[in-house]
Amino acid sequence: MSQSQSHPASSVMSKTSTLPSFDFAQEYVLENDRVKLIPLSEKYAADLLYYALHESDIWHYSSDKPTTNENMILYIKAALAMRKEKQGYAFVVWDKKQNKIVGSTRYYRMDLRNKVSAIGYTWYGKSAQGTGVNKNCKYLLFEFLFEKAQFERVEFEADHENKRSLAAIKSLGCTLEGVLRKNKIRTDGTRRDSAVFGLLREEWLKETKKNLQAKL
Repeated sequence: MSQSQSHPASSVMSKTSTLPSFDFAQEYVLENDRVKLIPLSEKYAADLLYYALHESDIWHYSSDKPTTNENMILYIKAALAMRKEKQGYAFVVWDKKQNKIVGSTRYYRMDLRNKVSAIGYTWYGKSAQGTGVNKNCKYLLFEFLFEKAQFERVEFEADHENKRSLAAIKSLGCTLEGVLRKNKIRTDGTRRDSAVFGLLREEWLKETKKNLQAKL
C-alpha cells in the first residue's frame, strides 16, 4: 500500500495541545492507492441515490433507510447538519479501481473534550463489498483520527444479529466491549441489541496499525 495522505497539512496538531485538532470547516480528503474519502456534500446525491434505488437491501440492518429520492436527500441533509453542529463528519467513498463512488462512512458522536469519536453510518454498494474497500477506509479513518487529530478512542456499534458487520469490525482489531440490549429501533420497527466495540490510540500505535496494514 502506498503512503496514505490527508489534507490539509494544517490539520496536524501539536502533541502538547489540550484538545484534539479537528476543524469541522475544513475539507479533509483522506486517500491511499485504493480509496479516497471525500467530504460529503449535496452534489453527490445522484451517485448515492443509485444505490438507494437499485440496492436498497444493503440497509437491511440500518437504523436509517434512505431508499427513496426524498429519504436520501434527508439523509444527506442530516449528515451535513451533524457536521455544522460539530457532532459528525461524513465522507463519500471513491473506489479507485472502479473509478466511482461506492458508499459512505462518517465520524459521529465526536467529543473533542474527551477525544472520543464513533465511526459508523457505513455502507457500500455490492460491487465494493468484500473487495478490501472497507479495510482501506477504516485504516485511513483510524490513521487520521489517532495520528493527526490526536483522538484517544474510537467506538463502533452494530446490530448484534448482523454477523457480517460484527466480523468486519473484529477483523479491524477492535475489541468487543459489551452489548446494549434493545437500544435502537430498526427500520422495520423491531428493536435491536447493539454490540459495542472500541479501539484505543495506544492499541493502534502499538499493534493494530501494523496488523491492519498487512491486510490491505
